[in-house]
Amino acid sequence: MRIEYLSKGKPKRLMDQHGKAYESGISKSPAAELTVSAEKVFDDDVANHSFHGGPDRVLCVYPYEHYNVWKEEFGKELQHAAFGENLTLSGLTEKEVCIGDQYEIGTVLAEISQGRYPCATINRHTGINQLLSRVIETGYTGYFFRVIRPGVIRNTDCIQLIKRTTSITVADIHHTFFHNRRDAAAIQKILEVQQLAEDWKGKLRALSKRLED
Repeated sequence: MRIEYLSKGKPKRLMDQHGKAYESGISKSPAAELTVSAEKVFDDDVANHSFHGGPDRVLCVYPYEHYNVWKEEFGKELQHAAFGENLTLSGLTEKEVCIGDQYEIGTVLAEISQGRYPCATINRHTGINQLLSRVIETGYTGYFFRVIRPGVIRNTDCIQLIKRTTSITVADIHHTFFHNRRDAAAIQKILEVQQLAEDWKGKLRALSKRLED
């Protein structure tokens, strides 16, 4: 487990591959350190607070290993922090981390709250029209930390797993929601995970209700 690089940035006006302007916080710049509160990363923000950010989604993570997958598949080197993540990490893919895992990174204690719900902004930012559909197919979404103890993360800091309380991985939830939507038992098992972000609990409750109707 290691930090490959840290990133931060405020929302800005960007131009997509079709020459259309849009505003997003997905474009991040390299950072030597992140100052993190329980609510946000300083000097970092999202454009749409209705769908992004908040205490369950303070730190965005993307696994470094996936960058080589996308490079081989699309023949294109993706830009720095192409998925708008704050932390690009090795050794912590969606299949390896569980909801509720607590990690000490620098002086920050962070807890995995949810997988990322992918949206079309990643297509616009990378210029790859097929990327969103492939992210959904593979589950290579990245995920979010909530912050239990604020502090500072430096790009030379180590990562240590402090506590694991569930066996439900980020990949498990993605697979159930996107590819196994009729498995009521799997949905119920996920809903029993207390540390799962409320936004995802809502999505899964709605799915469960549709199965009952």
